[in-house]
Amino acid sequence: MLTQFGATAESLSKASTMMFRIGTDAHLYDDPDDVSIAPLLDSKFESEKCEALKRLLALIAQGFDISNYFPQVVKNVATQSLEVKKLVYLYLLHYAEKRPNEALLSINYFQKDLGDPNPLVRAWALRTMAGIRLHAIASLVLVAVGKCARDPSVYVRKCAAIALPKLHDLRLEEHTAAIEEIVGMLLKDNSPGVVGAAASAFASICPNNFSLIGRNYKRLCEILPDVEEWGQIVLIGILLRYAIAKHGLVRESLMLSFEDLEIQSQEKDDPESSHLTVRKPFDGASLDICTEIADIVARSYLEGPDKYLARLGHVNQDSLGFDGSCITSATSNDDVKILLQCTSPLLWSYNSAVVLAAAGVHWIMAPKEDIRKIVKPLIFLLRSSGSSKYVVLCNIQVFAKAMPSLFSPYYEDFFISSSDSYRTKTLKLEILSTIATKTSISSIFLEFQDHVRDPDRRFAADTVAAIGLCAQKLPDVSNTCLEALLYLALSESSNNAVALMGEEEILLVQVVKSIMAIIKQDPHSHERVIVHLVRSLDSMSAPAARAMVIWMLGEYCNIGVLTSKMIPTIFKYLAHRFHSESVETKLQIVNACVKVLLRAKVEDISELRLAISYVLELAKYDLNYDVRDRARVLKNFLSHCKGFNYLEEADYRTEFNDLTYVFAEYIFGGTKKVPSESFSYRFYLPGSLSQIVLHAAPGYEPLPEPCSFADDETGHSPTNVHNDHESNEIDDSDDISGSLDEENTSDYSSESVSGEGGDSYIASDSGEDEEAGTLIHLSDDAPDSGDHDRVSVKNTSSGLMDAGELMSKRALESWLNENSDSGQNSSNLSQVQRSLARISIKDIGQLVKPKSYTLLDPTNGNGLSVIYRFSSEVSKVSKELACIHVSFSNHSEEPMCNIFLAEEKPNPSPDSSEKSGSPSESVLVSHDKEATLIPMEEIDRLNPGQPADRVLQVRFEHHLLPLKLVLSCDGRKQQVKLRPDIGYFIKPLPMDIESFLKKESQLPGMFENIRRCTFSEHLNQQNDKDEPPQKDIFLMICEKLALKMLSNANLHLVSVDMPVAANLDDLSGISLRLSGEILNNSVPCLVTLTLKGTCAEPLEVSVKINCEETVFGLNLLNRIVNFLAEPPR
Repeated sequence: MLTQFGATAESLSKASTMMFRIGTDAHLYDDPDDVSIAPLLDSKFESEKCEALKRLLALIAQGFDISNYFPQVVKNVATQSLEVKKLVYLYLLHYAEKRPNEALLSINYFQKDLGDPNPLVRAWALRTMAGIRLHAIASLVLVAVGKCARDPSVYVRKCAAIALPKLHDLRLEEHTAAIEEIVGMLLKDNSPGVVGAAASAFASICPNNFSLIGRNYKRLCEILPDVEEWGQIVLIGILLRYAIAKHGLVRESLMLSFEDLEIQSQEKDDPESSHLTVRKPFDGASLDICTEIADIVARSYLEGPDKYLARLGHVNQDSLGFDGSCITSATSNDDVKILLQCTSPLLWSYNSAVVLAAAGVHWIMAPKEDIRKIVKPLIFLLRSSGSSKYVVLCNIQVFAKAMPSLFSPYYEDFFISSSDSYRTKTLKLEILSTIATKTSISSIFLEFQDHVRDPDRRFAADTVAAIGLCAQKLPDVSNTCLEALLYLALSESSNNAVALMGEEEILLVQVVKSIMAIIKQDPHSHERVIVHLVRSLDSMSAPAARAMVIWMLGEYCNIGVLTSKMIPTIFKYLAHRFHSESVETKLQIVNACVKVLLRAKVEDISELRLAISYVLELAKYDLNYDVRDRARVLKNFLSHCKGFNYLEEADYRTEFNDLTYVFAEYIFGGTKKVPSESFSYRFYLPGSLSQIVLHAAPGYEPLPEPCSFADDETGHSPTNVHNDHESNEIDDSDDISGSLDEENTSDYSSESVSGEGGDSYIASDSGEDEEAGTLIHLSDDAPDSGDHDRVSVKNTSSGLMDAGELMSKRALESWLNENSDSGQNSSNLSQVQRSLARISIKDIGQLVKPKSYTLLDPTNGNGLSVIYRFSSEVSKVSKELACIHVSFSNHSEEPMCNIFLAEEKPNPSPDSSEKSGSPSESVLVSHDKEATLIPMEEIDRLNPGQPADRVLQVRFEHHLLPLKLVLSCDGRKQQVKLRPDIGYFIKPLPMDIESFLKKESQLPGMFENIRRCTFSEHLNQQNDKDEPPQKDIFLMICEKLALKMLSNANLHLVSVDMPVAANLDDLSGISLRLSGEILNNSVPCLVTLTLKGTCAEPLEVSVKINCEETVFGLNLLNRIVNFLAEPPR
């Protein structure tokens, strides 16, 4: 193409594409590996930063991980450009959960932007803060949401309502009341946009707190038409639930049609009627209501299908059983009237989901005469997209089953189009068969005749099933349907006599099944149909179809003369073909043998005897187990039937004096009752996802119990009061169990806790002096299978050992054996308890040696060495300050003067800081008046070889970021970095074991983190042959672990529990519990170490941390795992 100009179709296509891309941002997606993004983020020009951020967001849209740019993006959060700020917020919102520590550094700027004059900036800041779903900033987010909920801007208030569910997802039980109060305040807003978002928040946070709705019910109904479409759906559901919970069901509605049927049946003396006829007073049109289905629909809406089906066979289901106080009237109740009036305009909404929600309100609450107004809006929705059409048809199907006359005049709207999907076609077929009447059945049959010839055999089979349903519903046209179906069965069997496999046999099977359903209603008038089907058996190769025809032959063998005459011939034919039949056909042949003999006349038995005996002999030796077993059982039945060749008695048994004969008559000889029309009992609320998938989707809730909400001063419904009562009972039971545990504590010792240096000891009752050593307390303690409470069993023969005494493992075992008789009763109490030895290590604080860090080495400090270590002391100036011992040492030959450490002053110049640290350090500027470093006492003179110690009190901005200091010596200044140790951002929290376990049980789920590591420090001491073995190996390992923990973290040792196992080398089950609280907010932090392994190999240590500050807990967990896994020095 145009080769003379050097142009090809490919080059012209590329040129056309480039022309369309001019003026757009499509070029941002071209090069995913663009290396120029980082320099653009550090540019001084806002346009270049905006270009870089757009490229990053384009990469996010393509699925690339670009979290490595997080520090460079964070520093641009302080920009003044609205476009750049918006893009930064979008990036932070996407990666905040992956990089929570860096995201927390931007909190100050988010809070600052909450006061920005531009409402868009305030909304973006709130949206991003709520997107960082960390428990550590939940309180800040709650304050920000409360502030923005009172913002003058509608958009900001709407964003506050949207942020509430995100805040509630953090499971902040202590802030639940405050969150619900903000929801109630936003529901009172005058803006429809805010009300819609507040309604969504109400549905997610407190859907049963109807007191918030009762205060604003009428105003919410009035503002409903102005709310945005998706907010209308949620608000309609809330108002409907409130109306039912407050006033109950409407007497004139479909939900209580069963009571109207009882009154009508009593007047007509027809108790078996299942249809209710309601005549509309204006045009005289009647409404035919299937009360059986309407009652099931009402029960399913109120109870849920699962609960209703669970109790279906256990209770009397005559009526819903509501008294007069749970029923209201649509004509006298103002709340019901205003709800119906405000939802009526929404029936013609552009949004199909809104139409379904409004139709659901009228379906449940409107009088039966007024339900017709939902028909035309629903019919109009059938002209929408295919997916919307399917959803509407699923709901129309339920409506049509309960009130077929609603859609009967509009049957033509359910005719099938060639563009409909298969599932839409099947729904339309079922609806057509439900709403068919005597006047419309002829047109519907003409429609069905075309679909029977459809190339899709599944759809053709569904059409045949619909014809059968119409014939059962309308007996006047059953003969016509039966003739058409019989003709179709004969033609299908003749056309497909050679090969009928897969989908090809579906149509024939469904035709025979529909014929069988029609014959069941009146078998005596359809004898000739059965004869025709039996005659076509030779050409009918579908096993299921042949089995059904044989079933009809055996079931109706005595309804007429024709069938009786042809039965001997048919059985000879079946005996000849028995070996080639399928299993299901063989089983029906064997069943038919019994039925025919039970119902045959005396003069016909001799003729049948030979063929049936031959068939049963063939079945007795068939290859299939089921056929063989059934043949042998039924042959035993037939031995008691009159005229069979095995009976030699002259008097045939006609009385029920033989048990086997009774069984045979009961199973095969009784008359079967024709079952009613089958339909799905699973009905869900209109417009819900559950109604589409036919099971309870996540979040589905049935309607509340009628009149369950009492509008009292407290504003709580009886349901909520009941739940509160249940929770109080649970709490009381916990208190009771705790008191029982205290009563069962051992009498031989009492525990007391010391909070100095993380020491923990157990004092004797006599109050004797404490001496250095290790004590072991024995008890039959074991954690209960249900919770963390421990049960101590009294042992009167035990006592405290002397202070200096050490008990080995073997001595411990022998002691337990001696006292096994006294502990027998306690072992019988629980078979899951394990004997535990509680170890208490005294004066361990004197053995703790905190780790030292180098602040300045002599090489870089001209002979001055500075070493620091974190102290377990608590600052008396502020709880946020950490105490650090700093040691100065002069390794030079000359004295040094004027040595001191001071905080580095922030330099506004961008060139003064390292490029890599700029994003973090730019956020570290403190806005508080509290000093970062308490001034240190200056060292006037330090002679050669002379050391000097000082104590620094430091407040770190973050547990991961170092503090920059300036070291001055002899007038020279040198920058140094004081790196924090997260293990000393906590202080010891003294508590006993019961308090520890109770607090631990309150911090499950997201507040609990577990990691595993390997501990091998005990192996070196075991291999040291020069050192005499003075301590038990178990005690040595526990002491090593405790020293390792207390030397690297400022914790309190609560307890050390050692299980007494049969294997003396097994360390599995030893647990150490330590407790502390974070310095700046006093949040408890609980640490549990559990060992697994033997003494001679490295131990697997499971480290568990329970802490409300999840970010802090994770970092502390990583720190503990790292120093426990360090190789011994």
